[in-house]
Amino acid sequence: MLSRIITLCFLVCGLAFADGPSFALSPTQNALAEQVTQKTMELDYVEAFNLARKLRLENDGVGCVFQNIIRVSMYDDKGDTASLKIAAKNLESCKAEGLWDALRNFEIGYVLTETGHSVKGAMQTRSAAKMFEDSPDFEAKSFYAIYAYYVDDSFGWLPFKSDNREAYLKELESASIRSKRFWPLFLTPLIWMHYDRKDFKKGLALAEAGLKKAPNHPVLLQIKADMLYRLKRYPEAASIYEKSAADYLERTGKSIRYWCSVLNLIRIYHDAGDKTKAVEQRNKLNDPEYEKIKKWMPGSLMDDLTDRKLI
Repeated sequence: MLSRIITLCFLVCGLAFADGPSFALSPTQNALAEQVTQKTMELDYVEAFNLARKLRLENDGVGCVFQNIIRVSMYDDKGDTASLKIAAKNLESCKAEGLWDALRNFEIGYVLTETGHSVKGAMQTRSAAKMFEDSPDFEAKSFYAIYAYYVDDSFGWLPFKSDNREAYLKELESASIRSKRFWPLFLTPLIWMHYDRKDFKKGLALAEAGLKKAPNHPVLLQIKADMLYRLKRYPEAASIYEKSAADYLERTGKSIRYWCSVLNLIRIYHDAGDKTKAVEQRNKLNDPEYEKIKKWMPGSLMDDLTDRKLI
C-alpha cells in the first residue's frame, strides 16, 4: 500500500521522491499535453491553444509553457514573427516549477538566439541544461543531450576532453520515438546534428520518420528536401521545394518559409545544371517583400549562397 501511495504522489506532484525532478504529470494533464503536441503538428493551432488553455486550468505553469511552444511552432511554420515576440514575453512570466521551469528557460534561450541575442540565449540554455543534467527523467536527459552535444562538438578537439556525442545522438533518437509530448523538440535538432556530420542518409531517414508521425508537415518536408539536396537527388529536392513555395504562397503569403523555398531552389537548380531555372528563382528576390524579411533568413543558407555568388 505504501508503494502505491508513493507512486501516486510521484504522478500527481511531478517530482521524484528521492531521485530528482521529473516531467511527470497526472494522467489528465499528460493526455492534454500529448494532444497539444499532436494538434500543433497537425497545424491546428486553434485547437492546440484550446487544449493548452484546458491544461492551464489543471496546471497553470505547464499549460503556459505549452502555449508558448505552440507560438514558437507557429513562427517556425508560418514565419509569424509576432508569435515569436509574444512567446518571448510570455515565457518570462510563466510560473512553472521544477523541470517545467527548466524547459521554460530552454525555450527562452531558443527565442533569444532566434531574435539575434545569441550570447543571452546561450546563457539561458546553459542554466536550463544544468537542471536537466541532474534529473534521471529520460526526457530531461534528452533536453540535456541537445545542449551537451553542441558543447562536445565545440570542444571535442581538445586533448583529454571527453566526447559523448554518439551517446547523445542515441539518447535523442530514442526520445524522439518514446516521447509523445516532446518528440518534435528532440527530432528536429537530431536531424540537424546528422546534417552537420554530413550523414545525410540518416538525416533523411529521420525526417521521413517524422513525416510518418506528422504527414505532410511543411517544415519536415523542407528538411527532407535539404537532405535530398545534399544527397544530390536534385529533382526530388526541387519538386518538394517547388510545391512548398506554392503552398506557402497560398497559405501565408511571402513568408519566411516561402523565401527559404526560393533560396533553396536557386542552389538546387544551379547544382543540377539548370541555370535558366536558377536565374528564374533568383529574379524573384527583386521584390520589396523579400527585402523586408531578408534578416530572418537562415544564416547558413545565406552564407552558402553568398559565398558561391549565387545571390
